[in-house]
Amino acid sequence: MSSYYPIFTNLNKRPVLVVGGGHVAARKIASLLKAGAQVRVVAQALCDEVAQWVKEDRISHVADSFQAEQLNDVFLVIGATDNAALNRQIASEAERRQKLVNIVDTQELCSFILPSVIDRAPIQIAISSQGTSPVLIRLLREKLEALIPHHLGEVASLAGKWREQVKARLSNITERRRFWENLFASRFNTLMANGQPQQAEEELEQQLNGHTRQPGEVTLVGAGPGDPELLTLKALQAIQQADIVLYDALISDEILELVRRDAIRESVGKRAGAHSVAQEDTNQRLIKYAKQGLRVVRLKGGDPFVFGRGAEELEALREENIAYRVIPGITAALGATAYAGIPLTHRDHAQTAMFITGHCRPDGDELEWKTLARGKQTLVIYMGTIKAEEISHQLIAHGRKENTPIAIISHGTRKNQQVQTGTLAQLPELAKLAQAPALIVVGETAGLHSNLKWFGD
Repeated sequence: MSSYYPIFTNLNKRPVLVVGGGHVAARKIASLLKAGAQVRVVAQALCDEVAQWVKEDRISHVADSFQAEQLNDVFLVIGATDNAALNRQIASEAERRQKLVNIVDTQELCSFILPSVIDRAPIQIAISSQGTSPVLIRLLREKLEALIPHHLGEVASLAGKWREQVKARLSNITERRRFWENLFASRFNTLMANGQPQQAEEELEQQLNGHTRQPGEVTLVGAGPGDPELLTLKALQAIQQADIVLYDALISDEILELVRRDAIRESVGKRAGAHSVAQEDTNQRLIKYAKQGLRVVRLKGGDPFVFGRGAEELEALREENIAYRVIPGITAALGATAYAGIPLTHRDHAQTAMFITGHCRPDGDELEWKTLARGKQTLVIYMGTIKAEEISHQLIAHGRKENTPIAIISHGTRKNQQVQTGTLAQLPELAKLAQAPALIVVGETAGLHSNLKWFGD
């Protein structure tokens, strides 16, 4: 967890003290002047660049040596000297007066750090490793510099000029957001990139005059088994464009972090033995929010159509004539087994793979145990740990050998993934040790885990 809070500070016309007058100090002063700060320098000797700024009256040379009283009326302080004892004194006095301080190249003495900045004024992108790896940050900045067009600053400036007019015309915050999103992805952006700001402004005005309120929609998104890097590109785009996200209990925190900051999040998860939201309640929420004109994402673990009750939600939406779409995800049977080094099929061991759920409807039909117990197939059981004893008993009773390899994968694809292996006869005892969510794999391919495992321990 980060101990730094990212923040952009307005230094315009605010006093900043810089202790040091060499070339390192000059680099810091140049950035401060660009931000409009009133720079005060304390140094016995000044390099040519700093001396020139003093001569031009752009900065003030207030003293040759540092005194604690110099901190009293400044906004923040930067120490840029090669004197370790002096740097510690600056940091100590600043801390005593609750002044933000940065001591160059001495992270432990800093209460704030200076990130690497990509400048597309008024757009600024700051990158930091909390002072741990400046070279890595430089490499990241180089990559981002190549990806971010230089005209975006002009786009932002023009948008700022029209912001109040758009706000007056479109009183609903959701409608304003959609207007700007559509504008930035339209011909307007091309005109700005081509150096035609007047035509771009005319395009903006035309789109604003022709703007109509768009109806709400629901997107069922498969979030995969947990690793955020297994999200599809479409899934990522959908959750970052959503106005509200209704998510399952199995959605990992790393994936929820990708949801847009100002989007509403509602948990509608279901967990065995715990309080959960009824399916009908979830359906009604989807309908209600869509009718409010919102872009609703129903974020489901794995794939929406694999034991996810996605079809039931779509049926409810269809009855209300609400637009919807489905973005598939990697289901746990594919993701968790791959991360555990367990192939679902193998020429020597399994020619078929079968997915079932161990948590059926109370009035559901009895499982076809004879079919499930066939050899030369991999059986993947979702939500089966609670009924592990019955599963083991029935499979053995219908022909599966007691020594058939099994695996239980907990938290599949996540950093805390755990894999237990054993035999079908041992399944009930192993299931008691498994952490939820867990996936049971029955079949000869489960025995390949020890040779093919590659992820985690």
